[in-house]
Amino acid sequence: MTIFNKKEALTLFFGDTLFFYTALWLTLFARYFTVPDRAVLLQHAIPFSIIFFVWVMVFFISGLYEKQTLILKSKLPSIIFNAQVINSVIAVLFFYFIPYFGITPKTNLFVDLVFSFGLIVLWRLKVAPFLGVRRKQNAILIGSGGEMEELKKEVNENDRYILKFVSSIDLNKIEGIDFSEEILPLIYRENVSTVVIDTKDPKSETILPHLYNLIFSGVRFIDINKVYEDIFDRAPFSLLKYNWFIENVSSSSRVVYGTLKRLMDIIISSVLAIFSLVLYPFAALAIKIEDGGPVFITQERFGSGNRIIKILKFRTMKTSDGGIWLTEGDSRITKTGAFLRKLRIDELPQLWSVINGDLSLIGPRPDIVDLGKKLMREIPYYNVRYLIKPGLSGWAQIKQDFPPQSVEETKRRLAYDLYYIKNRSFVLDLKIALKTIKTLLSRTGR
Repeated sequence: MTIFNKKEALTLFFGDTLFFYTALWLTLFARYFTVPDRAVLLQHAIPFSIIFFVWVMVFFISGLYEKQTLILKSKLPSIIFNAQVINSVIAVLFFYFIPYFGITPKTNLFVDLVFSFGLIVLWRLKVAPFLGVRRKQNAILIGSGGEMEELKKEVNENDRYILKFVSSIDLNKIEGIDFSEEILPLIYRENVSTVVIDTKDPKSETILPHLYNLIFSGVRFIDINKVYEDIFDRAPFSLLKYNWFIENVSSSSRVVYGTLKRLMDIIISSVLAIFSLVLYPFAALAIKIEDGGPVFITQERFGSGNRIIKILKFRTMKTSDGGIWLTEGDSRITKTGAFLRKLRIDELPQLWSVINGDLSLIGPRPDIVDLGKKLMREIPYYNVRYLIKPGLSGWAQIKQDFPPQSVEETKRRLAYDLYYIKNRSFVLDLKIALKTIKTLLSRTGR
């Protein structure tokens, strides 16, 4: 079972595509005041199909297929409008710089953008929610710790999930609970169809015999770890035990995925590295003018398998951070450095590390050696993130607004890293890459 029904994202995708084509038909009808014939349709359908594919990708980058976006109804029009502004620029560039198709539809393109915006807003706000209406299923949550309370609050306060927790049981307080007298009657009375439980917790063993007979009543059991990951896109860190890592984490290579990932690393980083050379003189001059110090610094960081790697960066600080967390407005960062960090220009030299294989474009961010050693001593399982090759951008970077500045924030980053290590795939890498591009373009990267 998937708590957020992934079919909803597909429904939105097909609906968006359908209404893009509907807007094109309406545009041609309004433009020529007649039903468009086959020749006119074909003349416009082929180039516009390319445009529509790109538009859907822009929607994807804008987060319009994310589960969080589905409930932000008040913000949907502005999100769609901003995406369509970008789409209009793309369409203009396409038709005016690629005249192969023999049409430069100035008026048609403008009218189509108006129609498509109106139809997509109508579809997203009125039609899609109606199609997505599902009956809530009553459930019971059995677990412990902060993640359990976080999960209960998230599910019960949002309509986008098909579950509703009618009760929860804290495994740390089960000694005083008469399961047969208190919980089983509740399950039958509330018509509970699902039990979300932490079966890995040893304390759950005392109640499992009571739950066993519920199988014959059609009650489904779901592991709390899977539900938490599905909803929050990160691993439930405090609930993890050694068996989770044994079952879900592996450093073994996947031939197809590994080959595609390496090809993507080499091709993209080579192109970016070459084109970024034009920025080097300006960055170097700005650094020299401010304080006359060295332009580049070399840092030792942890690579895959705890191997020490050296990476090159533009210098952005007056002194080395020494493995100490940076804070917002840190006085050690120079004015030029702050600007370079904001636009990620300081990391451009790391593209050469991607080419030589020390880094990947996508993966957990590599820790400075001193900080990495400290974190491995203070955070359980922290060394697991070094199983795979680190990257310039990663799942944690697109999910967290700021870099970690404490042990607790680093635990949250590790939860995202573990999710990525478990679920890594070419599709997930592509999603991270697109989200990173969005961050860079919006100049919100840190």
